[in-house]
Amino acid sequence: MKVMVMVKASPSSEAGTMPSEALLAAMGQFNEELVKAGILLAGEGLQPSSKGVRVRFSGRQRTVIAGPFIETKELVAGYWLWRVKSMEEAIDWVKRCPNPMQEESEIEIRPLFEADDFGDAFTPELREQEAGIRAMALGLGAVRFENLETRTIAGLNTRFSLETLGNIPLHWQRFVPHLGHIPGQMGKTAYGVCWNPGEGCSFDYLVGVEVDDTAHLPAGFEHLQLAAGRYAVLTHAQHVVSIKQTIDAIWTQWVPDCGLHIASQPWFERYTEAFDPATGLGGVEIWLPLAK
Repeated sequence: MKVMVMVKASPSSEAGTMPSEALLAAMGQFNEELVKAGILLAGEGLQPSSKGVRVRFSGRQRTVIAGPFIETKELVAGYWLWRVKSMEEAIDWVKRCPNPMQEESEIEIRPLFEADDFGDAFTPELREQEAGIRAMALGLGAVRFENLETRTIAGLNTRFSLETLGNIPLHWQRFVPHLGHIPGQMGKTAYGVCWNPGEGCSFDYLVGVEVDDTAHLPAGFEHLQLAAGRYAVLTHAQHVVSIKQTIDAIWTQWVPDCGLHIASQPWFERYTEAFDPATGLGGVEIWLPLAK
């Protein structure tokens, strides 16, 4: 779950009193602990309300109201955005926080809405729209959604771990000479299928092509089926050597907050005929299966 942790304003913060060196150091250490724990997503301090404005809505009328605002206890002087396992974990972390003010102060914790909180009103179409917006906000580009029929992929399979990811290009190099000579090959599109995840972020990675028959595959070839269903399709627009950065962003930043449920089945990279091996550009897609 994600929570917003709000530092409530105080007379000193509204007066513009800057924190001491000791408090800045203590807060820096606390923030470093949050980062190491994988909790901190964002966080900033806010200027006094005297430097802010409010916009009041009344029908079609918009009225701008300049600060300062008098209700100090209702104002926010700073915030964090955290990803935690529970509200109890968030409370435990707040208790470890240095007092952010010179005087008595309060920190408020509020959980953020998640897609499932909206129930049936948040239709599959709206979920996909929201997921697309979040992808663009992260710089991942537009997302499209495709209904895929069952297909069989055949090629070379190897197991990788975080320590051996650098060997994936060599795995592709071993496969490339087979392209166009694989019995039953359908089309020129190549696939890199991630499947069979295990401990320590290990996984099997099959590089191959779609085939309509597996009876006469070359020695050492394996095959698997990509399940029929709906897929989210994201595009890798940069050079192929940087695809790991795109995949990391998808799984660590987009997937946790996109509002979609990713199915526990193989997902894959798809290298279409638009991919140019000479330049390493164009036609690279990442397909993620959606749960029904």
